Amino acid sequence: MTTSTLQLPFEKRITEIEGQLRELEAKRPKTSELRERIRQTRKTLNDTIRSIYKNLDPWETVRVARHPERPQMMDYVDLVFDEFVELHGDKHFGDDRALRTGFAKLDDIKLLLVGHQKGKTTKERTECFFGCAHPEGYRKAMKKMKLAAKYGLPIVTFIDTPGAYPGVGAEERGQAQVIAESMLLMSQLKTPIVCVVIGEGGSGGALGIGVGDRVAVLEYAYYSVISPEGCAGILWKSHDYAPQAAGALRITSKHLSELGVVDDVVEEPLGAAHRDHYQMASRLKMYLLRTLRELQAMPIDQLLAGRYEKYRKIGRFLEG
Repeated sequence: MTTSTLQLPFEKRITEIEGQLRELEAKRPKTSELRERIRQTRKTLNDTIRSIYKNLDPWETVRVARHPERPQMMDYVDLVFDEFVELHGDKHFGDDRALRTGFAKLDDIKLLLVGHQKGKTTKERTECFFGCAHPEGYRKAMKKMKLAAKYGLPIVTFIDTPGAYPGVGAEERGQAQVIAESMLLMSQLKTPIVCVVIGEGGSGGALGIGVGDRVAVLEYAYYSVISPEGCAGILWKSHDYAPQAAGALRITSKHLSELGVVDDVVEEPLGAAHRDHYQMASRLKMYLLRTLRELQAMPIDQLLAGRYEKYRKIGRFLEG
């Protein structure tokens, strides 16, 4: 487990214990009494992290999903996949850096990888529009997904966006239309599709690459029809009510699993993915390998029928 350099509001106690541990570890010489104090402090730290993260409220979960040190798509490219060859452009307008596509290799499985990239530095985030894709990004994704289906390659998508880009130019180039087209295409592609929400799963921007045979969410990611701030702005006319909106939207992995919106929840390391990229990548890799092998063993007709039924069953309503 690594120490995060950014403290979230509810992590104050964790930061205090981490400071105590660093002070103890810096002392010399290491007597048996000191080693025992270090052991006990480490145990207290792990117990504290486990207790805090077990009891996060929805808004706190959103804060974790947005953590700047949380691994992004290109981090997983380096940690999970053996090879990656990026494919650029939609052959119509440009190459959207918020939505990346490319051929990848996962052990013995060749596949197409599609995912949102937010960027780490200010320059990268600006180039990636903070993970908010334009229409050309979704058109690029559709072209590459058709190519994957043509050659019988499974598709993996990593979802991590607050929503599709809301600018005038994006709307003029058909933002809503292209997201709908992408969802329709993914519902019909004759190849296995696995979608994983690795951070934020906001609005239509997430749904645009979110239709698959299996949809998973990382333990501290969220998936929602709208961001908490957007919901608060509509219902309360103020973003100050975002915590209340997060609770009302039922957007955490626990809620999503109970509602049948996602098929699987991938457990994160102690203290969430931003504290241990390598362990998170290992868990994600094992999930993808197991799921892809299961889907590849299924006949295509059965796969498509199951995909159709899966989305027909999502949603609950009350009569009377």
